[in-house]
Amino acid sequence: MGSVISINSHRPVVEPEVPPPTGDARFGVSDVISAVDPNTRKLLSRGRLERRAWLVPRSLLLADLIGLSMAYVLTTLFWGEAGAFGSFHQILVFLCTLPCWAIVARLQGLYSSDQEQAAHSTADDVVGVFHLVTIGIWVLLVASRLGGHPDASVFALITFWALSICILPVFRTVARRVCRRSRAYAQNTLIVGAGEIGQLIGRKLVKHPEYGINVVGFIDRDPRIRRADLPEHLSILGGPERLPEIVKCLDVERVIIAFSSEPIDELLALLRRLHEFPVQIDLVPRLFELVGPRVTVHTVEGLPLIGLPASRPSRTSRTIKRAIDLTAATLGLVVLAPVFAYIAARVRLDSRGPVLLRQTRLGMNRKEFTALKFRTTKAGAEAATRFGRRLQRRSLDDLPLLINVLLGDISLVGPRPCRPYETDTFQPYHLERFDMPQGITGLWQVTARENCSHGEALDMDVAYVRGWSLGLDLRLILRTPLQMLRQRASAA
Repeated sequence: MGSVISINSHRPVVEPEVPPPTGDARFGVSDVISAVDPNTRKLLSRGRLERRAWLVPRSLLLADLIGLSMAYVLTTLFWGEAGAFGSFHQILVFLCTLPCWAIVARLQGLYSSDQEQAAHSTADDVVGVFHLVTIGIWVLLVASRLGGHPDASVFALITFWALSICILPVFRTVARRVCRRSRAYAQNTLIVGAGEIGQLIGRKLVKHPEYGINVVGFIDRDPRIRRADLPEHLSILGGPERLPEIVKCLDVERVIIAFSSEPIDELLALLRRLHEFPVQIDLVPRLFELVGPRVTVHTVEGLPLIGLPASRPSRTSRTIKRAIDLTAATLGLVVLAPVFAYIAARVRLDSRGPVLLRQTRLGMNRKEFTALKFRTTKAGAEAATRFGRRLQRRSLDDLPLLINVLLGDISLVGPRPCRPYETDTFQPYHLERFDMPQGITGLWQVTARENCSHGEALDMDVAYVRGWSLGLDLRLILRTPLQMLRQRASAA
């Protein structure tokens, strides 16, 4: 690869033979392009419109307009003229308000989040969609009255509101799935800093192709020894002085600053030079272990401060969380009763032994309880049965844990209940995971699953506890079925 250095897993990386900056830009461009993998080179041939920043917002806008129109048509068919939705004049009023819906959606960040946040999903849009539809209904109501039709049925408006909230996330999910199949969705990403954190971020991003993040390599003058689980094609592309040049020649759309060893003033000067490029810049904050999803950013005379929320949830929040658990667990047990009966019959026919497996687990404050799961192995054996493997792949063996939720042993969402002996390997701060009720699903199950190590899973449990909120719980609940479907598709 000429002067480009690959991070070697067996020996320290030495100083690269990076060519000094000269007036001959062609040498630097050919040097960098020859160092990246073939997929990155293919992405360099994309046109101006083949970018996530162009494709995704327009696809989501189209999905919103189609979804709102479908909700409007269904409401009209259900209520007819009684709902004052059926007249030509009223339909014209609705069509005239559509630009207002688009503006409200943009103000809610419903078209920009995919460009800014690599792991953004439709579940993260639910609150924004709720606000959009609620505000949009008021706009439609006011427009109807100004248009001379003050008799719109309240029941028709409520129907349209409810249908829109249900339909828009579905259409947005479909739009995102279509976009992710396009090469325009991929973002060439450069990581500044090839230390422990930078390489960890690179590994995590490579493990999640659904993010559409194509890591092209690292920028670092003094990188650490290569991680053994880091893909071979990720190389050191040069020192920080080449950052603008590499961003330009590799058409980089995202730059991640991960604890570079460069002096702060030099790094700031380089980042300011990136303002001339349309790139998204992500910063790994210092003390990132303490920074959760609920942090706030405020300023004092222009100086940004990161505010960490209280580590313990309020009594009201805990009460609401418990109410959600009771409602959802009861509803789940009633609706899934036929599924329980089918699985129980299959387990009994598959092999001898009890239907349910009882295990001692640790709950909140390390209190022991008996966890219930469907048995997936033969009695007295460790090997899973054929039907048991199917249950494990789809996490259906965990369904009896809904009974534990009703009993108050665990919650729907929380750190995974562990066995008592597992705590022997915990770091002291890992014990923070017991400050909240343990759960059936959680942060690492939804976002990482098999792509993370045991230690990383524990870190994410602690991150969940530190950044807990009711909104986070709802997003994880909404994303859990999608994760189970993804597991089923990958196993098929």
